[in-house]
Amino acid sequence: MIDSLRVRSADGVALEGELAVPDGAVHAGMVLCHPHPQYGGSMRTIVIEALFAALPARGVACLRFNFRGVEGSAGTFDGGTGERLDTEAAVAALDGRLAPAVPLVLAGWSFGADMALSVRPARVAGWYAIAPPLRFAHDLGGTAADPRPKLLALAERDEVRPPAEVAAIARGWADTEIEIIPGASHFFAGRTDRLVELASAFVDRVSPG
Repeated sequence: MIDSLRVRSADGVALEGELAVPDGAVHAGMVLCHPHPQYGGSMRTIVIEALFAALPARGVACLRFNFRGVEGSAGTFDGGTGERLDTEAAVAALDGRLAPAVPLVLAGWSFGADMALSVRPARVAGWYAIAPPLRFAHDLGGTAADPRPKLLALAERDEVRPPAEVAAIARGWADTEIEIIPGASHFFAGRTDRLVELASAFVDRVSPG
């Protein structure tokens, strides 16, 4: 089941979003943050769409949303500052729809992965960052030291930033796994099934029991 919803950031910006809920038991929740708004990014782009479509059947409630200034969301692009508030608001919105014991994963692709890694709400059980360029992220040192689990899924043939550069930065982060997707470009055409598998496995990792 997919429901439309409105999310309001801490600075009062109204964001559009969608919530997909499993037909059966909810084992986890996942917030999905989309790529860069100034380069065509929206909650309907390929990787976000693939996760949003596939994960509810695996027991994961997914909330995707548009950052400020994108499609039906109010406001304007804020260079990553306001977008961090948007991310925190989306986490709070999904938190309000999950039972307290259900883990919540904060995920994102590209710019969205950087935004996900920039915030550390207490409710988040772990981060799933897909092809983060690590050029828009804020306070990565705090996230690097955070003991909660992190999974970075990197594209072998990433055109935005080579995976070796990202892996070098993330080496030494607390409880962090790095998975390189063979043959994948930054857009993961033909490889989104692997991203879904990794997401599902990560959810199993952070789920109690």
